[in-house]
Amino acid sequence: MNTKTPMQHARTTSFWRSLKYGANTTAMTLIVLGIIVMVEAISARHSYRWDFTSNQRYTLSDQTKNVVSGLASDVTVLAFYSPTEGDRVAFEDRLKQYAALSKHLKYEFVDPDKFPARAQKYEIKTYGTIVLETEKKQEKITDSSEQSLTNGLIKVTRDQKKIIYMIKGHGEHDLADISEKGYSQAKKAMTDQSYDVKDLLLTQQQFIPTDAALVVMAGPQKDLLPAELDLLRNYLDKGGNLLLLLDPDQAPGMTAFVKEYGVILGDDMVIDRMSRMFGAGYETPVVMQYVGHPITDKFNMMTAFPVARSVQTAETLPAGVQADKLFFSSPDSWAETSKAELQSGAVQFDEGTDLRGPVPLAVIAGIATPDQTKKGSKMIVIGDSDFANNTYFAQVGNGDLFLNTVSWLAEEENLIAIRAKDPEIMPLMLTATQGRLAFLISLVVLPVFVIFMGVTMYIQRRAATR
Repeated sequence: MNTKTPMQHARTTSFWRSLKYGANTTAMTLIVLGIIVMVEAISARHSYRWDFTSNQRYTLSDQTKNVVSGLASDVTVLAFYSPTEGDRVAFEDRLKQYAALSKHLKYEFVDPDKFPARAQKYEIKTYGTIVLETEKKQEKITDSSEQSLTNGLIKVTRDQKKIIYMIKGHGEHDLADISEKGYSQAKKAMTDQSYDVKDLLLTQQQFIPTDAALVVMAGPQKDLLPAELDLLRNYLDKGGNLLLLLDPDQAPGMTAFVKEYGVILGDDMVIDRMSRMFGAGYETPVVMQYVGHPITDKFNMMTAFPVARSVQTAETLPAGVQADKLFFSSPDSWAETSKAELQSGAVQFDEGTDLRGPVPLAVIAGIATPDQTKKGSKMIVIGDSDFANNTYFAQVGNGDLFLNTVSWLAEEENLIAIRAKDPEIMPLMLTATQGRLAFLISLVVLPVFVIFMGVTMYIQRRAATR
């Protein structure tokens, strides 16, 4: 016989219900804790990061990965930071990523106020100074960006700087010119990659300097003298490497010179309708089609070439020459040959006279030397020089393509990669209406919703216990 009163029965039911809920809660808590412990154990052995920013600002660049993972000797990074330095946390996170790539890279943060003797030893004058040190070299930087840090590593780990000579005297782009047409950014980028960049006046030379890793001629406006061309021929015969950036309607004598090596410069200008999609004019062909070559391997960036000409390979290559096209303009382009149409601006594709796209804009040639005991020479011809001037160097992939070309010709293939870019600042721009809506949602709607859900759950639980 059940002698429990209704009140006692309700209390018993409530007790067992509470016990059941408590057991479920305990079980769920243990399961969650187990998952957390498992994830922590896995993460201790394997570090994974996800970067959803538009420009992958928190992901190390390919070049950084190549440089750091390729370290063959120890490098120590000393960061002279105060404990409250603004970017210390972000920089330490970056150093952890670097250190995870190589056992040869170590880092240490040093407080200049706490350890003044060490600061004095390295002649530290400002907070945030970073010292990169190997057994033989030392490099100081004051910029904590990935680009600056990786360039510093390149400098301290190179036994010697390779020399790149830039030909001058024919209206080429000036390395010291900081204007839109200058090449000061290109020079700085090459210097940051630990190259020694020098001007070369051919009329003052009896031969190309033997220490040249690469000779570059960027945008000559006047023809070279026959004796100057002979210097280049002799340089190639001895295994030299040459980069020629040749614009339409400039230095016509270079057309005959490169033809000797199976390269055909078009007497034309490449027109690309697709360039309008990217805010450029028709005369700025856009390139997204690259052949499989170390220079462009994994290169998935767009490049732009303002006022470019076609560059092709000869149908029959000279003996000892191997040549191939390197990259092309879009399928919606063509090489316009009519000067009248170009001058009037009313250009259209003319079947039979114009070259239909994709149009090749660059050719790479391997040239055997007369002395078979010496390595062959390499030459790259690009039908535009403005793509690497100060206006376009930092645009899309132009700078990377230029530097990759330089690195391959200078036989520094480990430097070929997509490089770190400056952090992109993308402020959230809201209209007045959007701002008011964001305010209402975050400070009114969400709090009211939370309170409503809390009250609802409280009422339901009270009702369940009755």
